[in-house]
Parts: sequence; C-alpha cells; structure tokens
Amino acid sequence: MSELSDLYQEIILDHNRRPRNYGKLEHATHEAEGHNPLCGDEISVHLKIEDDRITDITFDGQGCAISKASASLMTSRLKGRTLEEMRAVAADVRDLLTGQDEEPADLEKLGDLAALQGVRKYAVRVKCATLPWHALEAALAGDDEITTE
Repeated sequence: MSELSDLYQEIILDHNRRPRNYGKLEHATHEAEGHNPLCGDEISVHLKIEDDRITDITFDGQGCAISKASASLMTSRLKGRTLEEMRAVAADVRDLLTGQDEEPADLEKLGDLAALQGVRKYAVRVKCATLPWHALEAALAGDDEITTE
C-alpha cells in the first residue's frame, strides 16, 4: 500500500475506534435514522440548527467500520458550518464516493473525508459510507423515517 492509502486506512480505523460526536443530542431540531439492510448498519443523525447554521451534530447507532467512520468524519466536518457549506461538502463527498471521474478533482479540499476515497472501489461498501449522509439529508428534509439508501 502507498503511504497515502495507509494514512487513509488509519483515519478510517481511528474514527471507527474513537468516533467523534457519538451519542444522542438533547434538544435536536432535526433527526433521522438510516438503515442499510444489506449489512445491518443503523445510524441516526441528530442536528441542532440555528440561523441556518449547524450548531451541533451527533450520531448514534451501530454499524460496520465504514459507516461509523463516515458518520464520525461527517459530524466533525459539518459542526459549525452553514447549511450552504454543508450542501457543498455533501456534494463533494457524493462525487468522491459515486462520481464517474477516476480521481475526484480536489482531495485536499475534502480534508480527512478524502479517506473515504478507497471505498468507491467496492460498490457494496459505498452504501455503508453514504448511509450517514442520506440520514443527514432525510433529517434536513424533515423525514425522520428510516431510509434504506
């Protein structure tokens, strides 16, 4: 493995072992659950939004290393961001995981989220990585029902 691949793998393992922003959020303004029936991942996303800004975001649930790490990386990156900034980051991650380009345009812009790049090689694992992001979108849309995306 290359040094960059090793670093990305370590970031994924670290966020899986020590997830950031894990737990329920009291007084959340938006919440949604995501469920991936293929591997049993269940991730709930909790947000507190004030004046078009994510003032707090957490997740809880259980799942594989990829879904947990993706949720941890997502919450770390989005806390304090505006909804417009969140949508831009979500679009970049969606492109990273499911885009047609062999290499996403700007991995540096993604920061630690770039660690998810290796997942795109494994179609079944892409659903694991995108699950927290789908739950985030459902929460913002006011859909608190379980999504199977």
